[in-house]
Amino acid sequence: MLVYLALTAISLIIAYQIKRTVTAPVIRTGQYCSIFRGISRIQMRNSVGLLFLFVILTGVSALRLNVGNDYSKYVEFMHRTYSNAFVPTEVGFNYLTKIVYYLSGFENYVGVFAIFAAATVFFFLAGIFIQAEDFFMSFAMFMLLGYYFQSLNTVRNYLALGIAFYSINYCIKRDWPRFIILILLGSLFHKSLLVVLVLYPLAQMKWKRWMHGALALLCISCLFLKDFYLNMAVKLYPSYEGTEFLTGGTSKLGIARCVAVLLLAFFVLGKDVVKDRRMSFYFYANYGALLMYVFCSFLPTISRIAYYFSITQILYVPALLARLIGDREAGRYNAGRMFKVLTIAGCVMYFAVFMMKAGDDGVRILPYETFLFHELPATLSERGFG
Repeated sequence: MLVYLALTAISLIIAYQIKRTVTAPVIRTGQYCSIFRGISRIQMRNSVGLLFLFVILTGVSALRLNVGNDYSKYVEFMHRTYSNAFVPTEVGFNYLTKIVYYLSGFENYVGVFAIFAAATVFFFLAGIFIQAEDFFMSFAMFMLLGYYFQSLNTVRNYLALGIAFYSINYCIKRDWPRFIILILLGSLFHKSLLVVLVLYPLAQMKWKRWMHGALALLCISCLFLKDFYLNMAVKLYPSYEGTEFLTGGTSKLGIARCVAVLLLAFFVLGKDVVKDRRMSFYFYANYGALLMYVFCSFLPTISRIAYYFSITQILYVPALLARLIGDREAGRYNAGRMFKVLTIAGCVMYFAVFMMKAGDDGVRILPYETFLFHELPATLSERGFG
């Protein structure tokens, strides 16, 4: 646990120094000509800070061994795909494994995990820096709410989540070619990412009254057509058939967080809650996540699908607090400061509880071990199937 606590503290200190800035200054010498004058001091500090964050976050993840509930399962999948046996993983994961193993000359599963770690950290860091109005607050929520540490566990799913998070900017700007290409490439590693092609454009739309009515009917139908929708889900994910995932389940904490965020949005923005395009996207994303948690709890791992919506909270909450604190009215300014303190306190409490349960089955990111000093226990193929 000491590794994780030190990593969190150091990364938060570095993140506090990073401030979003405008582009580098230029001297205009004509209509189509400008002279680059270099980068400012704060831009250099941002670049160095982001590089440090990338290195330490990727390093801790890449150096781990048998850390995460599914680490050994992935090692088994890599061995089987390298042996041309059947595996339930996507084609991108399979070919990446074969390429790394071929170039290494041995079954270098550590190298595969390192690539996933670097890609996941890159997409989350880049997404936060590009989109966050308050980088430090968004990054603090990313760390304290366990998103980084969960990426040590559900490897493919969190790479997909990072790609979806990064793609939000393209969706809001309606840069559909880049958005679609990025999602399709990401789906080669986790096909659940394809739902984003539907979910994010829906959140980006300007909703009419009849659309809310249709959505209400769809939610009500989930109460009476559970078996039908469940059969559809199993056809899309045949690997779930006959597993414990079909028992469904929801997240009470996820529901509480979505409700709290939506209430904060109405308090801060009032009637203008969907006026701004970016803030409207965040609002409908959290609204959609809430509906999924409440009405779609019978679907396999619905929380992982809702994550594609609820991940916007690390952008939405800081943006709301920034607007509240930036208000000239003394009462709203004080309320903003109070809500910011409560938000940080809530994140710290969540982090403490998460770390206390980090060694439990289903998470198992503790104890932290590294291939520098430890050996991987025998996998299923090595032990035999008897």
